[in-house]
Parts: sequence; C-alpha cells; structure tokens
Amino acid sequence: MTQPPLLDQWPLLSGLGVSLGLGLLMGVQRGWTLRREAAGSRFAGIRTFGLLGLSGGIAGTIQSIDRIAAGVLLASAALLLMLGYARSVRETGRISGTNALAGLVTLGCGFLAASGSPQGAAIIAVSATMLLTLRPQLHRWIKGMTETEVSAVARFALIALVVVPLLPDHRLGPFEAWNPRQLGMVVVFVSGFSFAGYLASRRFGATRGTLLMAATGAMVSSTAVTAALATRLRDDRENVPVLVAGIAAASTVMLIRVILLVALLAPIALPALSLLLAPAALVSLAAMIWGLLAGRHAGVPEASPVALRNPLNLVTALVLTALVMAMAVAARWLIERVGEAGLAAVLALSGIADVDAAIITIGGLPAGLLDSRTAGLVVAAPVMANTMFKAAVAVAIVRTRRGLLAALPLVASVAAGGAMVAFLR
Repeated sequence: MTQPPLLDQWPLLSGLGVSLGLGLLMGVQRGWTLRREAAGSRFAGIRTFGLLGLSGGIAGTIQSIDRIAAGVLLASAALLLMLGYARSVRETGRISGTNALAGLVTLGCGFLAASGSPQGAAIIAVSATMLLTLRPQLHRWIKGMTETEVSAVARFALIALVVVPLLPDHRLGPFEAWNPRQLGMVVVFVSGFSFAGYLASRRFGATRGTLLMAATGAMVSSTAVTAALATRLRDDRENVPVLVAGIAAASTVMLIRVILLVALLAPIALPALSLLLAPAALVSLAAMIWGLLAGRHAGVPEASPVALRNPLNLVTALVLTALVMAMAVAARWLIERVGEAGLAAVLALSGIADVDAAIITIGGLPAGLLDSRTAGLVVAAPVMANTMFKAAVAVAIVRTRRGLLAALPLVASVAAGGAMVAFLR
C-alpha cells in the first residue's frame, strides 16, 4: 500500500505539534510553580502536561474517523486527572483544583489544535498560562478589594457583557440615526473609564493614575474620558488641577491620534490639518503641564485615598448618550437638507460624536474632489467641533466654576487652531 507523502500529512503533524507545544507550555508554568513540592507529591508536571496536550491532539485527529475512540481517549485522560487530584488531596490535605483544571484545559486545547482550531487553542492556552502566572498579584488584588468594588465590577460586567451585546445592532429612530448597540457602548465607555480612573488612582496614586487613564482612554474615546473626569470634578475632595490636566491630556492624545490617522487614511488633508492641529495640541499639552504643577500645591495629598462613591456613574453616561443621540439626528437632518454641498458642516456635526467617521469619509472621497487646503479644513471641522462639544460636556456635568476651568484648555486649543486658518495656502 502506498504511503501518503509527508507533505500530505503536514496538517495532521502540525496539529499534533501544536497540541504538544501547548501542553509543554502549560507544563512549564505548573512545574515551575510546584518546583518546591516534595518529590513524588506532584501528580502532573511538564511531561504529564505535554502528554495531556498530545492526548487531546490525538483525540482531535481521530474524531473524524472514530468518534467513540476519541471520546474514550478524552474521558480516560480526564479520569486519570481526577484520580490524581483525589490522591493529592488525600495525601496533602490541601484542597486546590488548579492543577487538575489546568490539565483539563490542556487536554481541551490539544483537542482544539488538532481538530482545526489551532489559533483558538493557542489563545486559550496562553491566556490560561498568564492567569496561572499572575496568581500572587491576583490574590493581593482580591484581598485589597472592598464589597463596594466587587459589586461595581459585577455591575459593569453585567452592562458590558450581557446588556449591551443583546441590544439591536441596526439603525432605528428618526432618520435611522440611532444604533442601540453603539449607544450602549457610549455608556460602557463612560462608566468603564470612570471605574478605570478609580483603580488607576489606587494603584499609581491620584496624579499618575488620572493621567494614565486619560491618555489610554483617549485612544478610544476622549469624550468619554472628559465626562468621567468632569464627574469627579464635582467632588470637593478631588485635586481639581490634576483632573483638568487629565482632560487636557485626553485632548492632546486625541489631536495627535487624529493627525496620525489622517496620515494613514487621508494623506491629502495632512499638510493643512497639521498646521491647524499642531498648535491646538501644544496648547492642550501646556494646560496639562500647568495642571500637574498646580496640582502639587492644591492641598490634596498625592496618595490620598479615592472614595469609591459610584464608579459606574450611569447618570453621566446616560446624559452623554442622550446628547450623542440628539446630535446624530441633527446630523442626519442636515444631510437630508443640504446634501453634499454642506459636507464640512455635516462632518463637523457628525464628528462631535465620531471623529474617525469624518476622517474615513474624507479618505474615501474620489481623488481630485477636494484640494489639500479644503480637505484639511473639512477634517479639522469635526475635530474642533468635538473639542468644543467636550468643553460643553464638562460645563454641563460640573455646573460650577470648575466646569469652566476644565473647559478653558479645550476652548483655548480650538482658538489656537482657528487662528492658524489665516496662514493656510
């Protein structure tokens, strides 16, 4: 009988190889973690985990030929794991199913890798290895959590992972301007950044934590970051200059991000846009530095504890969502009325909620439709409108002089960019 060439067996061999490799990866982590255990007290080490991954791979390979044999192999390996776990508990008196569960995960990853899902198996195995490696940090984090924090995590998970995915993902309402799932993501962003700011403040201190949340959050939504920080500005115990610095930092990151996106997606607009946005970014950066320097003399200790009042501030999130809904309807109405002739006005209005959409729109226009100067102005319009919208959000949420202080850097950055229009050629 003619044997199939090695090349034809490559999918089978590669699947088994991945199964073995993932098993060895899990085995290295478990072996290192249990390296101080007495000889013979471990029922699974690097070799056993490697064989578990390979066993799962063999079961995944033969399932198309004989499902019963594959099931028997998986069940036998799982039974051996359970027997080993029972023996370990009996001899040591310690109840910990981590090793047995890690073995079952390894067995399942091996099966997935050889049955056509090697990437999924790799993601699961690497994630499980990271989770096992972070055991000391996770335990310290759990011990330091309060009941309120645990409740906040559970509520956020309910909103982000259950409620929002169940919302319809199609347009509804006047002019079909509302996508319920996208509006739900606005709520997730605002409440999520609020909670992230709290956690970052606890971990890195008030100043560094606020700036870290603002800078990273602005990569997704600087408007949501502004709303979250503006909510904290209402508390008399907060360091006001540092929160203003966080809002300015989010604006700086947003402006730089827009320039980079335009360079990639709509390069025709880059020269004019850079001339307009670079001064705006410098003003925001200067405001951030001022806030940091002023924050040192604000009378609030750097490491002062942040009271977890309501990290998932749904009132603020819902107010912002209502504003986004109103502006989306207004943008659609304007499109219906003026058509392409009002392109800049339409993009400026729609860009209040989504600057990226305006950039993508410009990048997708036919070549030669707009010259460089006009393209730069058309892209700058939604960016400036978005910045002014964030200033209005800060004032509306805070409703005191602090709101005006938070809005001042944003308005100043728009003024700096607007002043450069006269220099466009």
